[in-house]
Amino acid sequence: MRRTVRRLTLLCIDLALIALATVVALILGDNLEIVPAHVEGLLPYLTITLAIATAVLLGSGLSQSMWRFSVMADYLRVLPCVVAIILGAVALGFLVNRLEGVARTLPLLQGLLMAFLLIGARVVTRIRHAARDKQRHHIARHGLGANAPETILVLGINSITDLFLRSIADFAADRVRIAGIVGRTKRHSGRLLQTYRILGTPEEIGAILKDLDVHGVSVDRIVITTAFTALSPVAQRALIDIERSSEIHLDFFAERIGLIEPSKRPLGLDGSSADATRPTAPPSSGDPSSLSALALEPVMARPYWRLKRIFDPGIAALLIILLAPLIILLSLIVAIDVGFPTVFWQQRPGAHGIPFKLYKFRTMRSAHDRSGTRVPDGQRLSPIGRFLRRARLDELPQLFNILIGEMSFVGPRPLLSADQDPTFASRLL
Repeated sequence: MRRTVRRLTLLCIDLALIALATVVALILGDNLEIVPAHVEGLLPYLTITLAIATAVLLGSGLSQSMWRFSVMADYLRVLPCVVAIILGAVALGFLVNRLEGVARTLPLLQGLLMAFLLIGARVVTRIRHAARDKQRHHIARHGLGANAPETILVLGINSITDLFLRSIADFAADRVRIAGIVGRTKRHSGRLLQTYRILGTPEEIGAILKDLDVHGVSVDRIVITTAFTALSPVAQRALIDIERSSEIHLDFFAERIGLIEPSKRPLGLDGSSADATRPTAPPSSGDPSSLSALALEPVMARPYWRLKRIFDPGIAALLIILLAPLIILLSLIVAIDVGFPTVFWQQRPGAHGIPFKLYKFRTMRSAHDRSGTRVPDGQRLSPIGRFLRRARLDELPQLFNILIGEMSFVGPRPLLSADQDPTFASRLL
């Protein structure tokens, strides 16, 4: 019985999306105007479309697949179903009333919107389900008040780097977060290695750490996948300064696992002497606000959460569509005012303390001048940026955070990790 209800629910959602695509196609064809006569004339065609869609969806089994486990094959199955629905609706509509009141462009717009909405609903469901599984795994393993994952910056681009990144993904994805990659040359900057961005060269390691700090990312360890002697003198001196002036640990990974012969380095760069002098963090005491997965189960089982998972992405998607002209206009204004990129991100603790990237429109100029000196925030904020902040327009990109399930319309404001007191970790529920 429950399985049948579930299938009927998914079928109804698909039919609602198809109806929405048809109505939006009509509005787009009328230059974003709602003409009552055109809406009335569309009703016979809409009824025929939904009847054909019901037959196609049931016959193809498209609505019987589990959206949360959907893959590319499921998305590709949507396309022939959309084509069949459009062709069937046009053919039957022509026989019934010769498509009276239906513009010639409407079926084309309708088909494009149908494919977008049907595939988009499945993609968003899969993303939200994956995020929810990640949260549950994090709570079950660590509890709510657990320490944040270790943040690592990887220096080097070679087969050892690839080995290290794949090993992290397979065995420590919940305990280690990769902040980025430091490449060999300038031509590597901005490119991707697996899914991680190459942030710069070894000689720029100091500036890279400063830039990550601006984004709220504090690096705990630098994993070096190449020999120390293979680095330039400038890069070697930069690493020595980082080791001596901060609590960032340098991990010569390739040497530690025996793939590269150990090279001679200044005292403190072999991992032992530096660790002996670096102050160690006191052992973490039990956090009174940490909760177990068992304690969270009755809370998360309330009907409120099922409604919330429908409300958040639905309203976010609607607002993104309605506010798209404003978002594009603000992007142009920000580009003229402070330059590219127009969107700024910061790492914030989200639900259950799991870090995510929070997006905003940029309201400040670069955090460092040409000499690398930090510029005070008061000098970086422009008049346009001040207006965007006061009007909260700089936070419009967070609609995309809500759409994929990282944020919610109702909930606590995500703080910087440095401002989130572990004593009050329960606010992250």
